[in-house]
Amino acid sequence: MKKITVSFTLNGDPVTAEVPVTWNLLKTLREVFELTGAKEGCGVGECGACTVIVDGEAVNSCLFPIPEIEGRSVTTVEGLASKEGELHPLQKAFLENNGVQCGFCTSGMIMSAKALLDKNPDPTEEEIRTAISGNFCRCTGYVQIVEAIDMASKTEK
Repeated sequence: MKKITVSFTLNGDPVTAEVPVTWNLLKTLREVFELTGAKEGCGVGECGACTVIVDGEAVNSCLFPIPEIEGRSVTTVEGLASKEGELHPLQKAFLENNGVQCGFCTSGMIMSAKALLDKNPDPTEEEIRTAISGNFCRCTGYVQIVEAIDMASKTEK
């Protein structure tokens, strides 16, 4: 199988990987870098469990061809906490508002919320719901998740 070498920034650190050209970003993150926060749910970009941030945009990493990551900046849920292990305000807010149920969708929800708050630090409820509209939670409704994102937006000010 033909391989490709890609170099990019991962959670603030420069990295290089040699992977099959047919791999996507999700498979590379999980199998090469052992970052398992992003999950493969549907595998076709409809559930959002694999959401990461590439150059400031929330993307479905299961659909992101690995050759396109060259020179770009990727942030995963593992990159949100401080180096000392302090949780990001979004992670704290999800815990405090019971926005975490089984946890399968949580990293994708948090990364979509992070991309939103980076661009819009004071979103309305409708903007929050739109930002996470590509992320499915099968455990519960979205009330606690929306409340967690709203709380984080107020905490980050």
